[in-house]
Amino acid sequence: MNHRRRPGLRGLLALGVVLVLVAGCAGGREGTALPDGDEAARYVSEKFSTALERLTNDISDNEPRHSTLRSYTRVDDKKSDNTITSIQVGSPPARLWKNHSNRDSGDYRDYYHPAGSDVEYTRLGPRYASLARTEWVSMPYQQTSSDICYWGGYLTVCRMLHTVTRSLDDRDAAKQARSLKDGSVELTAEVTLDEFLNQRVVILPDWVRAKITPAMLEGIIDTTIRLDPDGKLTEIRMKGLVKADGHEFEVDNHYRLEETPTEDDLPKVPEPRDVTALTTDAQIDDFYRRMGEITSAEN
Repeated sequence: MNHRRRPGLRGLLALGVVLVLVAGCAGGREGTALPDGDEAARYVSEKFSTALERLTNDISDNEPRHSTLRSYTRVDDKKSDNTITSIQVGSPPARLWKNHSNRDSGDYRDYYHPAGSDVEYTRLGPRYASLARTEWVSMPYQQTSSDICYWGGYLTVCRMLHTVTRSLDDRDAAKQARSLKDGSVELTAEVTLDEFLNQRVVILPDWVRAKITPAMLEGIIDTTIRLDPDGKLTEIRMKGLVKADGHEFEVDNHYRLEETPTEDDLPKVPEPRDVTALTTDAQIDDFYRRMGEITSAEN
């Protein structure tokens, strides 16, 4: 249900996040609750903002990075269950992100930009075979920004963080922070389904979105974020089940930082004979239009 258009300028929307870099606070004993009341709101809000700032800096510094995002969404009996794997290696970096269904082995798309290349490659799973004569498609690479939030591999993660910071800014989110034994900090917050959908953490086709009632929009999505002792984001999870008016909305988005990758984790650049080259805006727009028809189809 969550489909994306082009992973470059046409397909990714800027989030408009105002980032604030703050000094890390000292951790307490294991399980110790860190500030309360209004001070808790400021503390957690600053930590979420710092997590997004740190995430952007990490990727801009070309740090090797490997992460997974398991994204499960259910509206009544309609389900979407995907894993997004993101890998960055090298300087300048090569970037790979893979969007694979956990329910259909033929439903996948891999987006690969080799370091310094002027094209980006998309590998199409069998479900998308009608889109091109070959397994691979290429199109001109559009360097929109070094900001991680412009990269398809981290777009949803940034939206998850942005959803919470917006809720905290609006003082709508219950919040808590505690230190853990290893020196890491765990933050929790609550956001409404309304804010979750408004920030496009999950993008629902219109025919699915129509099932979400006003009463459901007031439902709560619980969010947990974990920062390591150095303040680096290692995990974020948004999970909730909302029931109202005879309908149900369930979500479980779970991001985790994995082991450091190497170049062996990247695919080989495909041979020209194995690639359908899309070179014009008209070709690229048509490609993503037809892809959208497949990903949003009622089935």
